[in-house]
Amino acid sequence: MILIRNISRLATCGVGPGARRGAALADAGVVENAAVLCDGPAIVAVGHEAEVLRLMAAQNAEVIDARGCSVIPGFVDAHTHPVFARTRHGEYERRIRGETYQQIAASGGGILSSVRAVREADESLLVDIALDHAARFLEYGTTTIEAKSGYGLDFESEMKMLRAIRSMGERSALSVLPTLLAHVVPPEYARDREGYVRLWCERVIPEAAGEGLAHFCDVYCDEAAFTIDEMKRIFAAAARCDLVCRAHVEQHARNGGALAAIRAGVTSVDHLEHLSGDEIPAIASSGATAGLLPGSVFHLGLDRYPPARALVDAGAAVFVATDFNPGSSPSWSMPMMLALACNRMKMTPHEALVAATANGAASLGLGDRGRIEPGARADLVILDGSDERRIPYHFGTNPCRVVIVGGAVVSRRI
Repeated sequence: MILIRNISRLATCGVGPGARRGAALADAGVVENAAVLCDGPAIVAVGHEAEVLRLMAAQNAEVIDARGCSVIPGFVDAHTHPVFARTRHGEYERRIRGETYQQIAASGGGILSSVRAVREADESLLVDIALDHAARFLEYGTTTIEAKSGYGLDFESEMKMLRAIRSMGERSALSVLPTLLAHVVPPEYARDREGYVRLWCERVIPEAAGEGLAHFCDVYCDEAAFTIDEMKRIFAAAARCDLVCRAHVEQHARNGGALAAIRAGVTSVDHLEHLSGDEIPAIASSGATAGLLPGSVFHLGLDRYPPARALVDAGAAVFVATDFNPGSSPSWSMPMMLALACNRMKMTPHEALVAATANGAASLGLGDRGRIEPGARADLVILDGSDERRIPYHFGTNPCRVVIVGGAVVSRRI
């Protein structure tokens, strides 16, 4: 048993599983002068400290003193690309000098640069790099991630990436949900897009699903990526193999991909920078979550962020994630994403926090995390400072003092 006591402010981000919408998104369920009691991997009691201390089970529990600190659920980062072989910091300098993301990609950089590196890399190297990333996620308070493939593009390399993602989850304390990502059409299929879509539908998806290497299937539908019709065909194949579908849409151009993906039955539409205003009510009334990824907009030096305020006000189930990847968002830091969500997308600190915890979990279909309530998984973060609203205020810092996963301390910063 673990008892976390002397908590100045506890943000539970509950009540109950499921996505928070509208006004409920701004309610972080704050309890002052609080305590949390955990029995193994589960939370058993939450509330004012005096109430929790009266419980018999609290008397002999190991005590973690959170005096002067606030406590939140572990972040659930529901959109990441954590397996790659090399960084792309050279491209960052090229963008600073004036080249666009599209120009860099056309010259052989961008996603295809990562593809070449992954194809050349041994699986063991990918695992080692992924485990380093897992440690960094945990240091910044993230306890669960969704992890995409998509830098292999051919059958062997995609399977290699998915096996590395599986190893990442097996060999670290981080919870990892694997996603097979149809990212772009590789150069060797530039004149045979039909053949590439068939490869995915007839071999890549069935093999990944059959070996239990993927839970989700994601498709990047945008300029220089897959068309709406291609996306629909890939989703249909994924559904036949019982994979849950997600979509990258409306990132670099408006093409109707978000509505098409919703009609195809996806559980999440992510990016949405070029979403049209008249499409927002349709997303809000759907069962899909809307993934907001401000890190990629910031790192690419763009001005157009997803319309978070309009989505929240319309009642959409939004979540905030890092989009961690080597090209457009090389950051493990959910605290930094909260700062961007507030400063650039005009979400309130509590809206951003709930979107990064409870709603991230809901997007992944995880009813046992993203909130601090009895019965939920004991994934918690003890923060520097007595108020959780300081997370976005102190941008660019790491406020996570202690990180607990499944009732065990996995990261501690003195």
